[in-house]
Amino acid sequence: MTATTTTATARTAPAPRGPRGLTWLMLRLHRSALWFWLMLLAVAAGALLWAYGPGAEAAWEEFRRMDCGPTGTPDLSCDYAGPAYQDYDLALALAAGLLTVAPLLVAAWAGGALTGRELENGTARLAWVQSVSPARWLAAKLAVPAAVLTTGALALTALHRLVWASDGELRDGWREWHSTTTYIVNGPLLIAYLLLGLAVGVLAGLLLGRALPALAAAAAALVALLTALDAVRPHLWPAETLVDKEQYPDWIGMVVDDGALTADGTRIDDPICVDDARCLAEHDVVGFYRDYHPAGHFWPLQLMETALVLALTALALLAAFRLLRRRTH
Repeated sequence: MTATTTTATARTAPAPRGPRGLTWLMLRLHRSALWFWLMLLAVAAGALLWAYGPGAEAAWEEFRRMDCGPTGTPDLSCDYAGPAYQDYDLALALAAGLLTVAPLLVAAWAGGALTGRELENGTARLAWVQSVSPARWLAAKLAVPAAVLTTGALALTALHRLVWASDGELRDGWREWHSTTTYIVNGPLLIAYLLLGLAVGVLAGLLLGRALPALAAAAAALVALLTALDAVRPHLWPAETLVDKEQYPDWIGMVVDDGALTADGTRIDDPICVDDARCLAEHDVVGFYRDYHPAGHFWPLQLMETALVLALTALALLAAFRLLRRRTH
């Protein structure tokens, strides 16, 4: 009778309450990283909201008091920016800077804590010999952080674009659309870079299997990739060209290349003798050119680079799954 009662009790025992599964386990194991990400987003959002409201209002009032231009519109004719505008610009720089450095932090975390540490202390192999396959383990390691990162970055990108669109005249001549931090956080490129950092970090963790070396390798690899992508960026879309036969063309937009033109249209390095007729004749210079991207090229450049970064991310993920499969079979 006792055995029967025990069996019945076991069969009718309620299932444990609360979240379960790999997703919940991931969030529990890496709750410190989750809180850090939420705090980073909160600081960036706070800076942007302040810049959108009281920061912009104070800067405008300061420019009006300075009588900067006939309508108080700031431009390069201003001798300097006052404290109010410096605070406004600092808030924008802080928000954009935090978001821009986030992919590097993600890569270091993914290499060190997300994969490298679990391989080093054996918890990954313990999970593999139980009910979780290596492929499913890696998929969870990627999917949960990717969802959290994408959601947060999407919200902050939308907020940054709102602030950027609201006070365009306030930044005219001071902060350009193509500056690296602004360019990255003003479109989907931020999300692509975060996912690339995650993929590179995971691959480094699987390759090295130790937390600290994987952390360092992931950070170094991502820095190298970001540097290369920054150099490639101006060449991802056909540039426009300004030509002037008398002087240097205006310096506008994202400048790709400039130099001098000879009589037959050949481009040469600028001999730096724009006012010296004899020097110009010796080099057969008849004008000057400048290749550049206007503000209208923001979206073509942004989408082309985003596609390139996502392709690199896919390659890193493919390499990570193949490496894991080879080591566990």
